[in-house]
Amino acid sequence: MSRIGKQPVIIPNGVTVSVQGQTVTVKGPKGELVQEFNPAVKVVLNEKEGQKDIVVTVANETDKFVRAQWGTARAILQNMVKGVVEVFSIQLEVNGVGYRVNMKGKDIVLNIGFSHEIPFIIPKGIEASVEGNIITIKGADKHLVGEIAANIRRIRKPEPYKGKGIKYVGEVVRRKSGKAQKAAA
Repeated sequence: MSRIGKQPVIIPNGVTVSVQGQTVTVKGPKGELVQEFNPAVKVVLNEKEGQKDIVVTVANETDKFVRAQWGTARAILQNMVKGVVEVFSIQLEVNGVGYRVNMKGKDIVLNIGFSHEIPFIIPKGIEASVEGNIITIKGADKHLVGEIAANIRRIRKPEPYKGKGIKYVGEVVRRKSGKAQKAAA
């Protein structure tokens, strides 16, 4: 049995959930999210004594693939409900001499050591802001926020010798000693 999958997702006040077949729509004060789930799982909306919750069930609890889908579907539902109430955010830090980040309208423009600027288009439903060398990505969809942050980081990953590049705030970059350090030792 899936320990995560069998737990109900409690729906807070101000959030509406509608289930139509395998498609679940969650609306809240911070946005609206729509997700289609695998046919192996069934999403059921319960309402008891004024408290609403969502329960994910499966037909065959012994199948390994179905158990994996069970826990995944429940976790996605939890993130959808949490995202429409309070937005998810990820911060990135740009390190390097002469590396700059600016906003051009809604999009981000990166000057990070290449011979040209790199524009990064922010998709609908995501907000981005730049303060100094910190980029903040916010949105209701946890998956999309993480994907956008990973794509920005992928443009110039932090390198181990000088630590230059784009990294997550709080990420530790393991530094390597250069040739001069190795020769002296």
